[in-house]
Amino acid sequence: MTATISSAKTHLPPTQVARDTFVIHDHVGEGVAPAIVPVNSMLIRGAEPVVVDTGLAANGDGFFADLFALVEPEDIRWVFVSHDDIDHTGNIDELMELAPNATLVVNWFLQERLGPTLSVSPLRQRWVGDNEVLDAGDRRLVAVRPPVYDSPTTRGLYDTTTGVYWASDAFGTPVETPTRDAAELSPEMFEMGVATFSRYLAPWLEIADPARYDMSVDRVAALAPSVIAGCHGPIVSGRLVDRAIEVTRTAPTAPILPQPDQQALEAIQQQILSVQDEPIC
Repeated sequence: MTATISSAKTHLPPTQVARDTFVIHDHVGEGVAPAIVPVNSMLIRGAEPVVVDTGLAANGDGFFADLFALVEPEDIRWVFVSHDDIDHTGNIDELMELAPNATLVVNWFLQERLGPTLSVSPLRQRWVGDNEVLDAGDRRLVAVRPPVYDSPTTRGLYDTTTGVYWASDAFGTPVETPTRDAAELSPEMFEMGVATFSRYLAPWLEIADPARYDMSVDRVAALAPSVIAGCHGPIVSGRLVDRAIEVTRTAPTAPILPQPDQQALEAIQQQILSVQDEPIC
């Protein structure tokens, strides 16, 4: 008998990043890939609790365990989805079933692109576009598109009460081990990671008009975020907020790491086969 590769991975419990605000951690690649990529979500546990993105379906059990340790399902009022990629939408339908009082916050194009994979009735939806406001009772949440994105439906979310900015896919970086906070990384790794991830995510940066791109970065800088949280990177706070913004500004021309190639795939394949060949004791 042979073993299959283990799905066990490091679990990082949710991290509180501001009052009533928690990053829910997940990641992919641990044990099989050259690098680990975070796949985070967020909860704003205010007067009208807001779940921000819903993670991968493959991690549904972990996502719901972490989320419902922080908030009761029936108390969730809003589920904000930043865009239509599967690592943000993986648990939408189940979450909306479990949270009967929640409204799904998307936009027209997002729900169109999800098509029949989205089973949430329009009666339980609210459409919020870039620069529009979601009133969550004790706070105003502003949809602010990040400067780097890979889907036309993307909106970030800025909390005017705490200063936390959910950047969707922007300001992300691969990591070597499961990592909560960008301060745990060396400055070199952090800066190279943010620039590299930006270009992988948005190859159009290389042909973007520099002045117009700068304006999109300025828009986030003007928010003066206290914390930048996002799906694909560790939490960014303190002095690293300004550094992350500046690295993102220079990303179109910065040196970056090459993407994994066929040789990297073969190394992954060999690692998987070596585990499968190990006998189960």
